[in-house]
Amino acid sequence: MCQRCGSGASGGEEDCEPCESDLRFVPRPLGLTGTSVAILDFATHTNYTFHVEAVNGVSGLGGNTRPLVNISVTTDQTGPSLVGVVRKDWASDNSIALSWTEVEQQPNDILDYEIKYYDKEQEQSGYSSTRTKAVSVVVTGLKPATVYVFHVRARTAAGFTAYSNKFDFSTGDEYSGMAADQGQVLVVVTAAVGGFSLLVILTLFFLITGRCQSFIKDKRKSDDKRRDHFQNVLPVPGIKTYVDPDTYEDPTQAAHEFTTEIDPSRIRIERVIGAGEFGEVCSGRLRTPGEKEIPVTIKTLKGGYVERQRRDFLREACIIGQFDDPNIIRLEGVVTKSRPVMIVVEYMENGSLDSFLRHHDGHFTVVQLVGMLHGVASGMTYLSDMGYVHRDLASRNILVDEGLVCKVSDFGLSRVLEDHPEPAYNTMGVKIAIRWTAPEAITNRKFSSASDVWSYGIVMWEVMSYGESPYWEMSNQDDDDDDDDDDDVILSIEEGYRLPVPMGCPVVLYYR
Repeated sequence: MCQRCGSGASGGEEDCEPCESDLRFVPRPLGLTGTSVAILDFATHTNYTFHVEAVNGVSGLGGNTRPLVNISVTTDQTGPSLVGVVRKDWASDNSIALSWTEVEQQPNDILDYEIKYYDKEQEQSGYSSTRTKAVSVVVTGLKPATVYVFHVRARTAAGFTAYSNKFDFSTGDEYSGMAADQGQVLVVVTAAVGGFSLLVILTLFFLITGRCQSFIKDKRKSDDKRRDHFQNVLPVPGIKTYVDPDTYEDPTQAAHEFTTEIDPSRIRIERVIGAGEFGEVCSGRLRTPGEKEIPVTIKTLKGGYVERQRRDFLREACIIGQFDDPNIIRLEGVVTKSRPVMIVVEYMENGSLDSFLRHHDGHFTVVQLVGMLHGVASGMTYLSDMGYVHRDLASRNILVDEGLVCKVSDFGLSRVLEDHPEPAYNTMGVKIAIRWTAPEAITNRKFSSASDVWSYGIVMWEVMSYGESPYWEMSNQDDDDDDDDDDDVILSIEEGYRLPVPMGCPVVLYYR
């Protein structure tokens, strides 16, 4: 049994209160058969008293006071100050989004936050908890029209702080939420899809005029090409336009203009999280000029590379470095003057959209799913405005941060496709994702914002089906016949087959 006691001079039991619910006991506080227990999650600068009792079948029958062993523990003030005010940003019938303020002058760097919550009317039945590295979180899996109690604490290298004050927030009503979902879906879908379609029409016009300009520019001297690209490709005055890094005769100049060189001493690689085409992908920390560390993803170029591999590796950084949009992955900088060569981008806590949805199957409302799609559409609209065609839009190439913000990433297939005898491959030898690619892009290699719209439609289907594989019923059971499966998909699309409506998808969202 545990009591948390005040630090006053009296030290009596009147200053104490039960604290089992605030701590973690491994394996448990009661019913132990061994002679040891681990107790975790202490608050800082707090007096604890633990009462240990041996119990047998007649322990409760005696009239005398039961003998206990008392152990007192006082924790030090080693963690940061308490979390500030916790507020509710929004709520659905089964989710609540929270955010809170950080106190100024933290004594230690905060590693993450723990959020403890429970049904206010069933406090004795236990609590749940979740963790986040941001100052916000979306708590899912809640009951409709129910008041929950939340309190948050921080964790540093020295341990946990005390919890914040308790805050009561309610989820929405299940039935009113359904009606609101339909209205919000209609508004969001109309804005996202309608706006993107309008941009496609404008983009097609710009592509036609751009081809005429490229025909003229091909006849000019190489020294004039970059100057004409800036002067003539720009479709609308005042709007920034994407510049293909391949137009630079010196790739180093492109990296100098579009990226920021980072001193490698500011980067700390923590662990390997995957493998890329050119080397390892790691997570780590980047120390900013203000001496604050931020989480980042680090792509490294493996040793023994040739100059062409180095140029192709940095090419993606030169592309991302031109973009500045909340729904496009952000480039922090590159390391080119030492080895290993690195590309540093922002860290996305929830990883790729497809695996994130499969892991949280059924956890989100329709409005939340459409909100994710709206973010993708917003990012693609920005790319279309820039005159950029992605060519490989799929949910696996969309990353999700801790606030469920979706960001378009993976610009490896952005190279302009040239004539090639095999339509299933681009000039870099990378196979085109048939199931996400528009028919005209497969047969004629005609990539445009219009073909990106087709891919976006497949992404919509993926999101509403929680990460299902497109045309899943046509997939085979082994990897040897992948090309045959892709041929089946192409033939079916040409014959008019389209993906069926996902289960639970609103009518306003699915149009065949």
